Amino acid sequence: MVHPCDAESLRGAVAAAAARLIVPVLVGPRRKILRAAAAARVDVSRFALVDAPHSHAAAAQAVELARRGSVGALMKGSLQTHELMEQVVAAQSGLRTERRMSHVFAMGVPKLGRTLFITDAALNVYPDLGQKRDILQNAVDFVRVLGVRMPRVAILSAVETITERMPSTLDAAALCKMRDRGQITGCIVDGPLAFDNALSRSAARAKHIVSPVAGRADILVVPDLEAGNMLAKELQYLANARSAGIVLGARVPIVLTSRADSADSRRVSCAMALLLARHAGSP
Repeated sequence: MVHPCDAESLRGAVAAAAARLIVPVLVGPRRKILRAAAAARVDVSRFALVDAPHSHAAAAQAVELARRGSVGALMKGSLQTHELMEQVVAAQSGLRTERRMSHVFAMGVPKLGRTLFITDAALNVYPDLGQKRDILQNAVDFVRVLGVRMPRVAILSAVETITERMPSTLDAAALCKMRDRGQITGCIVDGPLAFDNALSRSAARAKHIVSPVAGRADILVVPDLEAGNMLAKELQYLANARSAGIVLGARVPIVLTSRADSADSRRVSCAMALLLARHAGSP
């Protein structure tokens, strides 16, 4: 738990620990953490606490704990995302892999009746084709760990046809061919697909789209961070979706939380991190 100096971060840690999902290690200014715990009326005395003078130092110390294998995951507290991720992606961090790091939202949408995964809505602002390949494969590998044997992936755009005027449609076509050539594995991919065609079979039928993905997508790959971020928040605030999120592509799972996230969202994110850590053989 990196710089958990607010009530929701600590409530999330306590709830996840009570559910036996994690054993928290709190990294940050001791006095601020204890003051936040008192304000939240939670007991953190049984958790290890690594004192750090400020948020930047907390991020550096937490990354070092992960590099040494002393912790099996990282979780963002009340610091900026870039403060943590700058330490994670640094060449000397020891947490980088050959994959581009990316973020996945797991969205429980009541009307849909199943979990929907959206990527990348938090890290990569304008990913190129190679980065989208990693973003897609990261999400597929993650969803397979969760038990979806052959996830269906929709590459989103505003239209279903390929046009040079919309670069996202060209990337979608290339990603589909990369799947055909074995450069992307473990999934079924189609695109470009508009959002309605990706999730609604009737919309796909109305537009005469014949696809193994249309209307049944598990994973939505968005064109860029802005589109993904707006889509995820629209589902949260207009469709009452419950969400959790995690960063993939590093040597340990990384939970990025928003200040608006509930303790329940943090607990579910911890559960996903636990599954990934167990899959990877982390402590």
